[in-house]
Amino acid sequence: MSAVPSDLRQVLVAGATGLVGRCLVQQLCADPGVGTVHALVRKPLPMQHPKLHCHVVDFAALPSLPPLHEAYLALGTTIKVAGSQAAFRAVDFDANLAVAQAAHAAGAQRLGLVSALGADARSAVFYSRVKGELEDTLMAEPWAGLVIARPSMLAGDRASLGQPHRRGEALWGRVDAALGPLIPKRWRAIAAADVAAALAQAVPRARGTQVLSSAAMQGAAARAG
Repeated sequence: MSAVPSDLRQVLVAGATGLVGRCLVQQLCADPGVGTVHALVRKPLPMQHPKLHCHVVDFAALPSLPPLHEAYLALGTTIKVAGSQAAFRAVDFDANLAVAQAAHAAGAQRLGLVSALGADARSAVFYSRVKGELEDTLMAEPWAGLVIARPSMLAGDRASLGQPHRRGEALWGRVDAALGPLIPKRWRAIAAADVAAALAQAVPRARGTQVLSSAAMQGAAARAG
């Protein structure tokens, strides 16, 4: 394999088997400014690309990471799938934070996070509270640029990824399809590809902390061409 030009970005995606993570990997591999896409996964990805390097890891005991310019956090689950609040937190907070810290130690100066609409460390809702606590923790870290995406319900084909059906996403998808324009834009279901595109566009040039609302991310994939 030929050496990667030093002016090309070295990027990392954690959660590459999920809806947004898969789209991020595809979009970053297609970006001519990216030299290598490192994907942290629990099992090998069913996709190949000359830029893609998969690393099968234990997120509770991460190895040292290769040199990086930027990283994207797309790890996430549900309490139902995880089995308990503690197991949910181990993924959505602990694993994401561990990757962020390891990426920073590997030289990453910019970070993109897939959070959620309603994330708030003071929320009475456990899911939203954990998402908000992660946001606050990452904002306290010395990133040159931090981009937080807060999507509404994600639209995408989880079955094709071998992931369990998420009742909430399916229900909201039917409501969204039925009511369409009557639903405020910030609440409408959003394509995973739009979330990925918004992050992929914003992170490389980020300065300080930027929050991307679900409404602002709608149609990002189409705008990216």
